[in-house]
Amino acid sequence: MAFRRSPSSAYADSWHNGAGFMRMATALSESSSIHSDAMYHLTRDMSGAGLDPMSYSILEVEPHKEELWEEESQKLLQPGAMQLSAGEDKIPVMTSSAGPQVTGEGLYFSDGRRKVDFVLVFHHRRHGSIRSPTATSISQDRLSVVSNGNFPPMAGSDVAAAAAGGGGGGGGVPGGEAASVSEVFMELGGAGGSETTEPADHEMRLIRQEFEANLMEAGLEIERDKELKTHGPSFTRIHAPWPVLCREAEFLKIKVPTKTRYDIKEESGFGSSMSTMWRVLNKPFQPKVSHQDHGSTKFLSHCFSRDKLHLYNITSKDTFFDNATRGRIVYEILRRTVCARTCQTIGISTLIAKGVYDAAFPLHDGDYKVIGNLEERNDRQVLHEEWARYSAFYKYQPIDLVRKYFGEKIGLYFAWLGVYTQLLIPASIVGIIVFGYGVATVDTNIPSLEMCDQRLNFTMCPLCDGACDFWHLSTACGTARASHLFDNPATVFFAIFMSLWAVLFLEHWKRRQISLSFSWDLTGIEDDEEHPRPRYENILLQKRQKKEKKKKKKKKKEPEKQEDGTVTGKDRWRQTLLSAMAAGIPSVIEKLTWKDRLPGYFVNISSILFMFGLTFSAVFGVIIYRITVSALMAMSPDPETKSNVRVTVTATAVIINLIVILILDEIYGSVAVWLTELEIPKTETNFEERLILKAFLLKFMNAYAPIFYVAFFKGRFAGRPGNYVYVFNDYRMEECAPGGCLIELCIQLSIIMLGKQLIQNNIFEIGIPKLKKLVRALKEKESVAKESEESEKPPQQWNLDYALAPFEGLTPEYMEMIIQFGFVSLFVASFPLAPVFALLNNVIEIRLDAKKFVTELRRPVAIRAKDIGIWYNILSGMGKFSVLINAFVISFTSDFIPRLVYQYMFSQTGTMHGFIDHTLSYFNVSNFKPGTVPQTSQHGDITFCRYKDYREPPWSPEAYQFSKQYWCVLAARLAFVILFQNLVMFLSLVVAWVIPDVPKTIVEQLKREKKLLVDVFLQEEKEKFQLIQSLFAKESSHSLHPEQAPPLPGRYSTLPSGPTAGDGGGGTRTRCRAASFSQLNRRVPPSPGKENENSKHTAV
Repeated sequence: MAFRRSPSSAYADSWHNGAGFMRMATALSESSSIHSDAMYHLTRDMSGAGLDPMSYSILEVEPHKEELWEEESQKLLQPGAMQLSAGEDKIPVMTSSAGPQVTGEGLYFSDGRRKVDFVLVFHHRRHGSIRSPTATSISQDRLSVVSNGNFPPMAGSDVAAAAAGGGGGGGGVPGGEAASVSEVFMELGGAGGSETTEPADHEMRLIRQEFEANLMEAGLEIERDKELKTHGPSFTRIHAPWPVLCREAEFLKIKVPTKTRYDIKEESGFGSSMSTMWRVLNKPFQPKVSHQDHGSTKFLSHCFSRDKLHLYNITSKDTFFDNATRGRIVYEILRRTVCARTCQTIGISTLIAKGVYDAAFPLHDGDYKVIGNLEERNDRQVLHEEWARYSAFYKYQPIDLVRKYFGEKIGLYFAWLGVYTQLLIPASIVGIIVFGYGVATVDTNIPSLEMCDQRLNFTMCPLCDGACDFWHLSTACGTARASHLFDNPATVFFAIFMSLWAVLFLEHWKRRQISLSFSWDLTGIEDDEEHPRPRYENILLQKRQKKEKKKKKKKKKEPEKQEDGTVTGKDRWRQTLLSAMAAGIPSVIEKLTWKDRLPGYFVNISSILFMFGLTFSAVFGVIIYRITVSALMAMSPDPETKSNVRVTVTATAVIINLIVILILDEIYGSVAVWLTELEIPKTETNFEERLILKAFLLKFMNAYAPIFYVAFFKGRFAGRPGNYVYVFNDYRMEECAPGGCLIELCIQLSIIMLGKQLIQNNIFEIGIPKLKKLVRALKEKESVAKESEESEKPPQQWNLDYALAPFEGLTPEYMEMIIQFGFVSLFVASFPLAPVFALLNNVIEIRLDAKKFVTELRRPVAIRAKDIGIWYNILSGMGKFSVLINAFVISFTSDFIPRLVYQYMFSQTGTMHGFIDHTLSYFNVSNFKPGTVPQTSQHGDITFCRYKDYREPPWSPEAYQFSKQYWCVLAARLAFVILFQNLVMFLSLVVAWVIPDVPKTIVEQLKREKKLLVDVFLQEEKEKFQLIQSLFAKESSHSLHPEQAPPLPGRYSTLPSGPTAGDGGGGTRTRCRAASFSQLNRRVPPSPGKENENSKHTAV
């Protein structure tokens, strides 16, 4: 092993007692790498001598070699293309003066050619002045081992030349085995400065070194900053070369367009003219996006395969895979890469959870502000100009570009939100018509006219005990007129319409979703394999450790049993045989069972029940507030205060309800995450589904509990005069207004819906993120003021993106819209204008979310998804539930059924005249309980007062019992619920049956694509067979040797075509996949003569 001193190291002159840096270069065989046991024991032994691994940031700069991109792309197709040179074997560093040489500053490596596909961020943290003994002991000489597996040095590497004896290129290596050697660089150095290294930071550095070495073994290229930072963020840039992209695209089964295209069948006749006219009318509303594909032709797509590169239209290897796909490929490698030596973990998410890295994200496509020519805009700038502006509210969304930039999962969310918003337009129009009908007929409505008629002089019973006086029904005239605006015959039609609208919305979305899946080439894809979550791995590791401790205890007890004679010879022989058999059987994969999760389930159930109790307690507290405030205001001597009791109490109670809902909403969101963590879900998909169910259950109950109380419980259990129901023996249960509870339900629903949307949109989604951004900007200014040198450099794209807020998933966005969907569909019979306000909110919500994704969030990893997942099931369930809720609202909350019963059963004239008198019962004032009679009355001597109920009069033998009219109305209400529910369900099934899930055009195009694919592959096999026949014919006529046969035309592979290990050749084959699960169990490194590591990495 040769040692040489690094001349470019800044610490080369400070060599004292080993506290400096020098590089050890060695030629390693194919089977040697940083993961081999020999190298591992070497580093461990040297670390025991005071030599510990250092960070890569101290590596010296390698001079950049100018090569044309065409030459480099041709080299990728040659044997050994997957292997890197010695200059690339170590992690290059970027000088402060180096900058990209192409457009898109901050998006490339320091050479200006290789794209930055992913960024890893970790923090150098300041340490206190008090140094622990462990910290000082660690700050000794350190060893840094940097290797890129078996990648050989290429010509031009000075170290390779020195190792080869001064020969140029690879020819100096004995035996010409230039492809079988590589270089390992070891940095020896000391802590030499005033900053000390904490034990935790030292461990994190070891983990990062192993993780990044494994990434390089997987074929990725890494670049780090040159600056030696004592604190602050440090960035690791990752680039995936073309061979790695091809390998992973084939593994992930990414569909790419081929050279074959076909014409899309267009409609003819009247349908064609209508579609043409529709396109002309829609042209002003279309965004100016070149990526929107509305052509008449479509490229045939097929899963990527390295054996069929000639089928794809590869014009440039840089742009064939877009940035979102490149980031997804790199993230897949990051997700499965193993740290077996240091922490026994898999994936970048586990390392972020452990604090090894702070963040990992792909880069945005430059700045979102357009500078210069508008035609040279990147995708981010196009999205900002045509999508993420409030001035573009009238335009359609560029869904295809959203999917291209952010991935299918986010694209499906915005497509769903767009479909939902579009279908709110007809619902809003019908709701306005229903409301207009109520306004037009309010002056001709007989019940409201009778309530406002002072000549009828209905004297009503007191609203509270003692302090409240008798009152006239005509004083509630305003409430009655307002109630008719929402409680009229058109409301029933609107409830049926909205129930069918919900079914139509779901059916339309299914068709739209399948159309998008077809156009985005998602048909027939399989779900991606998911790795366990970090918490699941930790719990599983603890379980294994407990089992190992139990086994050790049992082994200690077994000899004692044998000495006592409890184990006979036959049993001992049987035990030996079973242990020998078990040695050959692979161990069962351990997993967490329901017993391990039982404590979490118990806490979940008890906590959810507690949250339900908390919600009901909040509702009950508001009820007590309404009762007490009503009694206090009724005792006021001010007549204006007494006359405005109901309006004041209702409005203030709803505002209190809104504040409580918003506070509990935030609490329940955090509680749902905590409860889901206790269940220990295995994968992120399971975690997300369980979190959504819990959050929806808690937030649904929180948002709708006050509304359910007003709709179905208020006034139902208040009792009657002389026999009221009391709370805490002092406060009388509240009753509905004379016009019914529907107007109070309308007020409750409208204030909660509008307040929730306005406050959440303006404060939670706009104000809080801007406040966080301001705090981050102030912190950055302070750090820049402290370090003036850094302020001279312009920030790179990774610095700008790291300053953005991290993407935390789509659950809050979906949840907000699902709760709004409940407001629109569940209680729409009481508030026909709900779709209008939902439409206005969503028009702003789309642009608000778009601006947040484009300008305020880091770019999320593109996630492939075929549908919106569990959210569709929730929407479907709410649509069915809304039918039942609207049926009960119409029959029990409104006066629609009592009016029908009176008009067709009890009215003598067949009209609504006398309806108010029919609904009011009589009560004898002398039957009041002592202390409940009004103390002072301004109405003189009152014998009978009226109250709203169907009961027998005091002069009846069955006084104050439910009358015949009550049972007739109750029967009619129940019959209406059954009839309404079955009618709407039947119509919903008819609508779902009439509208097919898959559009006819999509079915035809899928069949045509399958036929075209079969034709393409048959033609390919035919050409291959003809080529083989021609080769045999030439061989028989010219007697050519097999090795002189020309290669297959048009065929090339990303893998080198050199000899394999079985051929005895010296060439090596590159690693197809690194960092697999098998590395966790690898103990003995493979010998050079045996199977190479390539087969081990690909067999996953």
